[in-house]
Amino acid sequence: MISADLLSPFSTMLGWAIYLVALGYAICRAPWVELFSDSRRQHLLFGTVLALFVLWLVRRDFASGLSFHFIGMTAVTLLLAWPMAILAAFLAQLGLVLLGYQGLAAIGPNGVLLVLIPVLVTELCARRVERLQPRNLFVYIFFSGFFPAALATLCIILASLGVLLFDGRYPMPPWIQDFAGYIWLVIFPEAFINGMAITALVVFYPDWLESFNRSRYLSAPWNDKPS
Repeated sequence: MISADLLSPFSTMLGWAIYLVALGYAICRAPWVELFSDSRRQHLLFGTVLALFVLWLVRRDFASGLSFHFIGMTAVTLLLAWPMAILAAFLAQLGLVLLGYQGLAAIGPNGVLLVLIPVLVTELCARRVERLQPRNLFVYIFFSGFFPAALATLCIILASLGVLLFDGRYPMPPWIQDFAGYIWLVIFPEAFINGMAITALVVFYPDWLESFNRSRYLSAPWNDKPS
């Protein structure tokens, strides 16, 4: 997470513009009828907002204005589908603003970096997996859970560095060439957390996952044999 003090007015306004467009599109595409008519969906949504809020509170704030915390948006996207995932993350951000853990001006840029990027990466990977229609459960867990979380984290790190370099308000350390070695220390825990969350949901509550095709992944092998 990047503090508003490290962002230029142009980056702040551009981030807000992109984030507002994404929020508006998510509102238009969200399944509101199913949400209001199904209490289970409501519980999942508000439970996810609370889980994201608590997860983002477990963070390390640095004096430079940067903060490190786990993201968890890959699991949220697979659980709620991308429109509700974006809206749930936005509500969690508002909670952080109310407690003073995030500036209001930084919601837009951080929303693009920490919400839209992982949601986009996860959605693209999930659609690719669904297009291939694999019957192996571990293909879904790895290529929809572990791999997208790792790839999204890498994209977030590179995009955040690009924003900081473009604005020129953050003094880059002289050992920036060694930074690549530390990226793995961030990518693997994020992939592990999201992958384990998806694994647990697949095992115990597969019906909760919007992107999970239960009839294909959990059908008995003998049902697929020709008679």
